[in-house]
Amino acid sequence: MNKRTKIILGIIGAFVIIGVIITIVVVVVKKKNNDKDKRKNPIIIDNNDTTTNTSDNNNENNESDNDDNNTNYNSLFKVSDKFANLNNGIKMPILGLGTWTLSISEAEESVYNAIKTGFRLIDTAEYYGNEKGVGKGVKKCIQEGIIKREDIFITSKIMPGAYSNPDLAIEDSLKNLDMDYIDLMLIHQPGSNDEKVYKSMEKYYNLGKLKSIGISNYYTKNQVDKVLSYASIIPAIIQNENHIYYQNNELQEYVKKYNIIIESWYPFGGRGHTDENFNNEVIIRLANKYKKTSAQIIIRWHLQAGYIVIPGSKNAEHIKENYNVFDFELSSDDMGEIYKINKNERYESW
Repeated sequence: MNKRTKIILGIIGAFVIIGVIITIVVVVVKKKNNDKDKRKNPIIIDNNDTTTNTSDNNNENNESDNDDNNTNYNSLFKVSDKFANLNNGIKMPILGLGTWTLSISEAEESVYNAIKTGFRLIDTAEYYGNEKGVGKGVKKCIQEGIIKREDIFITSKIMPGAYSNPDLAIEDSLKNLDMDYIDLMLIHQPGSNDEKVYKSMEKYYNLGKLKSIGISNYYTKNQVDKVLSYASIIPAIIQNENHIYYQNNELQEYVKKYNIIIESWYPFGGRGHTDENFNNEVIIRLANKYKKTSAQIIIRWHLQAGYIVIPGSKNAEHIKENYNVFDFELSSDDMGEIYKINKNERYESW
């Protein structure tokens, strides 16, 4: 091999070595950058919840899924805690007793049984006509040493007919319940005088007679935005009809940025519709799988989906059954199957 050939081969070898070095450097730098990006945008997985979310996932789902069957929601509470921290710092139980249609005596007995069972959230309204019964049931438990007043969370609502004098409506509820304060007061449904009512609730909130405030039967972004336009205090809760056939995931996703929690009334579809909900083939299959009742499967779905839920009953055994939902967890696949049941159809029109 002559001298010239050796020089040419040496140059070629040098280029090969330089190319290898450059390739190695590029790979190393790229890996470091990828690792750095991952540290900036970690995927957070909460093993106590059944959903995994990142902001990117939520944006992707919002763009690609408009049928309200989106299962990727960050709950504002952990089911295992049994309490939610509201956006004003108040703790609210995530499972309670609804008292719609109960008489005064039935409400008293049901509240008493519910509190003995473990419930710490009771929902009533002036419109229900049973606030006195709710108050008596709570007082009975306090007198027997089962709870202290601060252990129980009472929700009431200003009835539509009282909108002309919301201050009086709040005072009447305090009197009927025989309590110094109410833990949560809601506007029962939209009316012609919402701003006046809300301002009244804010006044009593600042006086300490209402510990938190919110709205009920507001189902759209526009309705919520209207309230936010005049609210000095952001609603803590929106209590709406919500069940497996009407999940309104779009609203839940929207109000999450305000840390507003959706609370479900009619979790079983309401009287006249419970059979349709309980006998849904997916619900029955899951009830058999988890060895639970249809009611327990539905309640557990509400909680894992990030809803506070208030099933109503005057039956002591059903009340116990409704509370017995903290000893199992629906898988993410099973949660997804329930999301697919959604028809986005309400049973009520108000």
